[in-house]
Amino acid sequence: MTKPRIAIDGYNLALEQGTGVATYSRVLSQALGAMGAEVGVLYGLRGASGRDELGREVGLLDAAPRNPRGFSRTVADTINVFKLRRGVTGKPVPMTDRVIRRGLESRTPHADRLWNVHELFRTAVIGFGTDARFGRVTLPEPPAVMHWTYPLPLHVNGVRNIYTIHDLVPLRMPYATLDHKRRYLGTVRGIAATADHIVTVSEASRRDVISLLGVPEGRVTNTWQSVDIPERLATKPEALARAEVEGAFGLTWGGYWLFYGAIEPKKNLGRLIEAHLASGIPHPLVIVGKLAWQSRQELALLFETEGRIMYDPGPSDGTQSFRRRLADRVILLDYAPFRLLVSLIRGARAVAFPSLYEGFGLPVLEAMSLGTPVLTSNTASLPEVAGDAAVLVDPYDTRGMAEAIQAIDAHDSLRAELAARGLRRAALFSPEAYRARLAELYTKLGVNLEAKPA
Repeated sequence: MTKPRIAIDGYNLALEQGTGVATYSRVLSQALGAMGAEVGVLYGLRGASGRDELGREVGLLDAAPRNPRGFSRTVADTINVFKLRRGVTGKPVPMTDRVIRRGLESRTPHADRLWNVHELFRTAVIGFGTDARFGRVTLPEPPAVMHWTYPLPLHVNGVRNIYTIHDLVPLRMPYATLDHKRRYLGTVRGIAATADHIVTVSEASRRDVISLLGVPEGRVTNTWQSVDIPERLATKPEALARAEVEGAFGLTWGGYWLFYGAIEPKKNLGRLIEAHLASGIPHPLVIVGKLAWQSRQELALLFETEGRIMYDPGPSDGTQSFRRRLADRVILLDYAPFRLLVSLIRGARAVAFPSLYEGFGLPVLEAMSLGTPVLTSNTASLPEVAGDAAVLVDPYDTRGMAEAIQAIDAHDSLRAELAARGLRRAALFSPEAYRARLAELYTKLGVNLEAKPA
């Protein structure tokens, strides 16, 4: 029997540092493969271009491709936009053992075939900003469905195109993101008008798509998400995980609170730090995350303000001249590899994730699935994910947040109850449940997939 062909984009999969949307794309590809689909991934990389097959295969995983700059960049962008307007065709990228992929499993998707179009995603965004037209792509041996995992101004010719809109934060909270708002609005409106179907990851996002973009309810499906934690990490012997947490980070198992994610306004780190300090608990708050937009403001309580000179901080508000204080109360970790992050989550006294707005809130589900108590927000999608398995707080109320932190920290019985409830709640978002929702979605598009167990 011929497998149904489904393609996804590699827009977020190609990012150096993984994101929640990258996790979504990777888990989606794995689920589709497990359900019997032939999965293709369309990339838009510069390095994976050209006529040479081996060169394309090498370029797909090149850590440092050379990009034009200055005037050459402008000329290249103009040429690429012109080509996209005429229509571009994805070039197959070989999948052989000539390039070693071992060790990259945590950031690569399941794929049966790969295509690449030279700088596709950059070109599509630039081109849309010029004339508000979606770029058109042709794929050899085309799939039945092209599933865009992010709202991109692109369309594959001759197939059904569906788009995942994770949230509409750039429209709901325009002050909290750096997106070009007019271009973003034009893109999601174009998707609303032309997509064969729209996918969301929560009922909150589904309501936003329906109300803000005017999409009929029948054209929007919420599949929620699933977690992507290998069993070998989730069930690693506790003694080994304890040793990793202590040896790699100098932390005591069960003796710290944890936040992980990008340090940006939406994540509400400023209020979390204020609440944690105000709570007076003896256990430090560990923050694992990359500095992003306005991170200086979010971390303001941690740094001396007098005599600080910022040397060209740029869009991510760098910390070139920050001087740390309160080092015993709040600990910043720039990065933790996923295998160690899982141990950090397991060893945390609790995970705090008081985001202002989330399309889903993957850290909440990940923490619950690992049996770690959770404090999170009562806004947007987060109550859907957490249910009664977390302590919900008003993310704008630092006093209330501090009191919740005190209560969780002080009561062993409460933490044990939250951990038990979290494991039960996380089962509702299991890979099996996720595949069943995907099967229902694709059935609407005329593609039959099996929602079978892994």
